[in-house]
Amino acid sequence: MTSERNAESVLGDRILTVPNVLSVIRLVGVPVFLWLLLVREADGWAFALLVVSGVTDFLDGKLARLLDQSSRLGALLDPLVDRLYLLATLGGFLVRGILPWWVVAILIGRDVILMVTLGVYKRRDLPPPEVIYLGKAATFALMSALPWLLAGQMDWAAAGFGAAFGGALLVWGTVVYVWTGILYVGKAVAVARAVPAVPRVTP
Repeated sequence: MTSERNAESVLGDRILTVPNVLSVIRLVGVPVFLWLLLVREADGWAFALLVVSGVTDFLDGKLARLLDQSSRLGALLDPLVDRLYLLATLGGFLVRGILPWWVVAILIGRDVILMVTLGVYKRRDLPPPEVIYLGKAATFALMSALPWLLAGQMDWAAAGFGAAFGGALLVWGTVVYVWTGILYVGKAVAVARAVPAVPRVTP
């Protein structure tokens, strides 16, 4: 029984796993995407990189479960890369004029507010709140909308469809993204009222 627990502990601490390698590849792709979008304005390549990033994001979660390669690093790295891609894409689209500033402000503002609420849990020695899967669906919708919006800027037959479909996904994803943000804030307020903060020990 002890050996099984040790094996699970080692597995949880593994670094070199297929899902983690995919996450690192996605991380390296962030500056490449910004270079393609803003410096070269190679929208076709930038679009392809966004699609590949979305596919690998889907695969690393599936492979972690299929290969039993879940790890603490992966649990931190995967959402971090998701946020970096989202922020980089929003910033790049703002510079290019693909998205209005107020949409970018809403999406980034939501994440900033949630980062502040993490202090509620930290001051009480509590783990962060469990992930709301509706929020993951909203993130997926947004990450799906952005490539289509970029496709709408390209000179090809499906540009009109890309702009319309991407716009619809953007509206749906933004509404749900904000709604789940409100739910997270509500959880933090409930914790702050129910659980007293842990007193700080002064040296």
